[in-house]
Amino acid sequence: MNYDLKGKKPAIPIGSMVLVTGISGYIGSHVADQLLQAGYRVRGTGESHIETVIVADMAQTGAFDEACKGVTGVAHVASDMSDSPDPNKIIPSVIAGALNALSAAANEPSIKRFVFTSSSTAILIPRLNEEFTITTDQWNDPAVAAAWAPPPYTTDRAFTVYAASKTHAERASWDFVRSKTPPFTFNAVLPNFNMGTILNPQQPASTGAAVKTVFETGHVEEMAQRYGPQWMVDVQDTARLHVAALIDPDVENQRLLAFAHPFNFNDVLACLRNLAPGKTFPRDVEGLGRDLSRLDNRPGAELPRKFGREGWVGLEESVKGNIAGL
Repeated sequence: MNYDLKGKKPAIPIGSMVLVTGISGYIGSHVADQLLQAGYRVRGTGESHIETVIVADMAQTGAFDEACKGVTGVAHVASDMSDSPDPNKIIPSVIAGALNALSAAANEPSIKRFVFTSSSTAILIPRLNEEFTITTDQWNDPAVAAAWAPPPYTTDRAFTVYAASKTHAERASWDFVRSKTPPFTFNAVLPNFNMGTILNPQQPASTGAAVKTVFETGHVEEMAQRYGPQWMVDVQDTARLHVAALIDPDVENQRLLAFAHPFNFNDVLACLRNLAPGKTFPRDVEGLGRDLSRLDNRPGAELPRKFGREGWVGLEESVKGNIAGL
């Protein structure tokens, strides 16, 4: 066990089996890796070298029933990342996937912990050069309204639909827990822009591919336009928060914000220049602006320290992980 429980027993026994849905993805693979490091066995849904159960369609009733048998915890990381701008193709299936996983877990007496991978977008879409405060009481109702606006469903609406899917699914999960009172503790992790080591070089790696793209191609303006200034978090810290939500008896009924450091892609360029001084990179992008939001994230920020870390992984260390081996 590489986690300081302050003398308390873990919420789920060391060596027991934990289900990680979406295990072949960027975050899911790291959640599995951190669980293995903490002394747990892992079962995954998706393609993986770890014990797997095939879930063809998470939106089907009973999709996770078999996968949940005999496990003590569930990390529901899987989501629809197809980038469709049509809310009808994304949102219902993401909600159904979350509720199916929760229902299966509620029917399995051995399960004592459930963590849902939400997103910072369930609270907000980043706002440029605007000072405001982020709290765990907030929900991204503007994204929900915009996602369900009438057609045409143009490609520029895809990110809003993704945000709405996370908002709907997390809110539905909390409603399930309140109304059904299942015999497990529920937590949610809300990461902002994930970057850092890509465990499987064949995976798309979601936002983790952005730094890699800048390093390999120099297309920083394209990445800066796609991903504006916001907070970042190293994907390993996101995974550590999932593990804490599963095993720490003091982490109960929480929305854990995985917000480490505000950044923009000029900051990424500065890190790349330090890390690869012999390589030529483009000049800084003019007029990027800053994410000026504020938040009290002491609960989330303390958890990496229980893994023996000094705190959040820094931006340059995370960028270094992103380009390792390139």
